[in-house]
Amino acid sequence: MRKMPDKGLGEDEVFKKLDDFGKSDVPWRAGKTLAYIYDGGPDVERVAKRAYMQYLTENALDPTVYPSLARMERELVGFAAAHLNGSSDVVGNFTSGGTESCLLAVKTARDYLRAKNPDVREPEIVLPATAHAAFHKAAEYFGLKKIIVPVDAGTFRAIPSKIARAITPKTALVVASATSYAHGVVDPITEIGAIAEAHDVLFHVDGCIGGFILPYFRRLGAPVPAFDFSVPGVTSMSMDWHKYAYCPKGASVVLYKDKALRRFQLFATADWTGYPIVNPTMLSAKSGGPLAAAWAVINYLGDSGYLALARRTLAATQKILAGIESIPGLRVLGQPDANLIAFTSDEFPIFNLIDEMKKDGWYIQAQYGFGGSEANIHLSIGQSALEKADAFVADLGRATERARAIPPSPLVALVKAELAKAAADGPPDPKQIEMLMSAVGISGGRLPERMADLNQILNLLPPEVTKVALTDFFNDLIVQPRG
Repeated sequence: MRKMPDKGLGEDEVFKKLDDFGKSDVPWRAGKTLAYIYDGGPDVERVAKRAYMQYLTENALDPTVYPSLARMERELVGFAAAHLNGSSDVVGNFTSGGTESCLLAVKTARDYLRAKNPDVREPEIVLPATAHAAFHKAAEYFGLKKIIVPVDAGTFRAIPSKIARAITPKTALVVASATSYAHGVVDPITEIGAIAEAHDVLFHVDGCIGGFILPYFRRLGAPVPAFDFSVPGVTSMSMDWHKYAYCPKGASVVLYKDKALRRFQLFATADWTGYPIVNPTMLSAKSGGPLAAAWAVINYLGDSGYLALARRTLAATQKILAGIESIPGLRVLGQPDANLIAFTSDEFPIFNLIDEMKKDGWYIQAQYGFGGSEANIHLSIGQSALEKADAFVADLGRATERARAIPPSPLVALVKAELAKAAADGPPDPKQIEMLMSAVGISGGRLPERMADLNQILNLLPPEVTKVALTDFFNDLIVQPRG
């Protein structure tokens, strides 16, 4: 057990320790991190931090105490509604991120269905296989049954006819993506909207990662299909500011077609001994920093600034996409509508490529096979990737040759054989999973230097078994420090 120091450390010593802690973090400012990071450049970072610190200590719990925060939230909701072609009736709230926005949309839909049809005991949510994991989390948190619908095996877009067949009187919400995280494609929103409208069912378009940048890509000539509130049947949307609006985390917005629907999102109670509480979002007490920083960055860049950044992002995406398609042995999955790319290989285990690119300082993301999508690598491309695009493609070509030469892993082969033998007996038990993870170098919350074998094994396991393995790993990761 480690206790806090008896005496406080000096300011210099505190920040030296923080600097030391950060030495093992991904060096994202080098421009070689193509996941998780959304870099608007040093000027944007400076403005964001200044606004964030100005409102760091203000509590966004009660907008009547801080009317400045209420004003900024109203303006951000207005910006988002206009950006997504919403009418003057559209309302919404600033949230801590895309996951909270999606959770709120699902909670709202569940409570709306309960009010409309109190006899429904187990509400359902219709999800294409490509819908973000946040909706799975929401279903688990709020007690909805997931109805997972296959997507087109070539385009990875939702199939409207299959969604139509999945809708029942118990359906609380239909979800589609603009764009999907995994493959960067826009689902057929117009067709799904018509189906939702015909069935009188709420329809949420998840624009968390694509909603902000897609209108700019359209203005730059990209063939972006209709996806927003201009589509009949769309009743709610989510859009993140902290992705391609380049605001600090966490900053997102959830929008509804009108106040009558948004009412089901709010929580209020006077059933305790303290003050009456009204929470429009999941969090209660929260810093005003993210809200102020988002407002500041958006006003600093303005529409013309974002159009310029989107132009750079589109150019970087086109360069990298063409580069991947030119490398023998690599294959792009689907045809991305935005700046997210997934690619795989039919000639070697694709996860080896992640380790090889790491040698050159690149961070790229593994995605496991599911719902008709093969194991692949995901890239999230931002404006800062433009100067690095040629270097990325060159390094990717060389890394592909190295990955191709890596012999098959005997451990992966052994696991594959054991899984085949055990298929009749059901999935591995927790003890077997622990042994598997130990064999690839996982113990005590530590990961191996090379991740390819681990990723290949997790990709082989049934999703419910991978879930157990990941849960156990993260359960070991944050424990009291020893020594």
